[in-house]
Amino acid sequence: MNSEEIKKITELIENKEPDKVKELLNDLHPADIAELCNELNAENARFVYLLLDNETAADVLVEMDEDARKEFLDILPSETIAKRFVDYMDSDDAVDIIREMDEDKQEEVLSHIEDIEQAGDIVDLLKYDEDTAGGLMGTEMVIVKENWSMPECLREMRIQAEEMDEIYYVYVVDDDERLRGVFPLKKMITSPSVSKVKHVMKKDPVSVHVDTPVEEVVQIIEKYDLVAVPVVDSIGRLVGRITVDDVMDEVREQAERDYQLASGLSQDVESDDNVFRQTTARLPWLLIGMLGGIGNSMILGNFDTTFAAHPEMALYIPLIGGTGGNVGTQSSALVVQGLANSSLDSANTFKQVGKEAVVALINASIISLLVYIYNFVRFGASATVSYSVSISLFAVVMFASIFGTLVPMTLEKLKIDPAIATGPFISITNDIIGMMLYMGITVLLS
Repeated sequence: MNSEEIKKITELIENKEPDKVKELLNDLHPADIAELCNELNAENARFVYLLLDNETAADVLVEMDEDARKEFLDILPSETIAKRFVDYMDSDDAVDIIREMDEDKQEEVLSHIEDIEQAGDIVDLLKYDEDTAGGLMGTEMVIVKENWSMPECLREMRIQAEEMDEIYYVYVVDDDERLRGVFPLKKMITSPSVSKVKHVMKKDPVSVHVDTPVEEVVQIIEKYDLVAVPVVDSIGRLVGRITVDDVMDEVREQAERDYQLASGLSQDVESDDNVFRQTTARLPWLLIGMLGGIGNSMILGNFDTTFAAHPEMALYIPLIGGTGGNVGTQSSALVVQGLANSSLDSANTFKQVGKEAVVALINASIISLLVYIYNFVRFGASATVSYSVSISLFAVVMFASIFGTLVPMTLEKLKIDPAIATGPFISITNDIIGMMLYMGITVLLS
């Protein structure tokens, strides 16, 4: 929605004209209504929700930004949340909403859910870690038994389908609820006379365990081009399914977290967050950067006699620091990307370091040679700066490349998000080490 449409609807809300507002809302997708509600205060958002039917209201709530949604839900009684929203949501969406509440309100909302089976499913899902398949899955599925006849199978599918918005796959289980296969809908048309479901099902479908990390679920769905993946427990019983739209939301959130880590933000923030939250997210790495800068100044302060003898050396401090930071960030970014899409394994650390060392050798040789030619023309072959800067630059590029490769792979082994290695951490470290190499080499060659 553009700003003019939002302004128009806001004015109608403030003027208490529900019929006109409702007329405008009827033409909007739930995602567009959610965008509108994100821009409204909690009371005006409540005005909008009262005009929506229950199913649309539930869809809109799911699409809202977390902060705006939390502010809105804080003003609603638990009974209204349960009967107006949760009752009309898929279990995975309901869990996402309830998980944002404190424990007391969670219990209140759950106590007002009339469907005991739905409430039980939500309670069970809340037990799983939100970063695992169990925390992401929903329980709405069409399930058939492997020994059912085709007429019985079709009859049960019609009954189950009435309570679902979308059907991605039909899952086949045995009498102990263990996943056995996927029933191809095409077989209903091409093989209607087959006696048993197990004779036409696709056996051994791709599945994930309830404890499988979300990142691995994303990779599996991408690798096998699935629109949904079944989730099984420790003994192979079918307990839920994860759809591609849930995965896409998780991919976007993970990408945002990694980008912020790489940018030096210590926590998840949005552009519309308050000043205090934005300050606390940015300040830690800025303080670390400040300490790094002070460390650099202390290193350079110990070489005042060197600068007095060769003042032109000071001209290349930005070049050494900037090149080291850029090279380190490039190397770490490639490694983090490889780890994220599973094209790179932390078990192959030494192989990757060796490959990066060869690339670094080529880049370092070209860069240092170009700088040497420049200094040769400007200062002459006998000047200390002509060869000390080139040798230092070569050493810095080699170190930064290997360090930028080694750090994220080490962090991955330690189960720490390697995205942190693509940000200020690498730049600050390379800056300090680069200055030490530069000054040390210059002193040795003077």
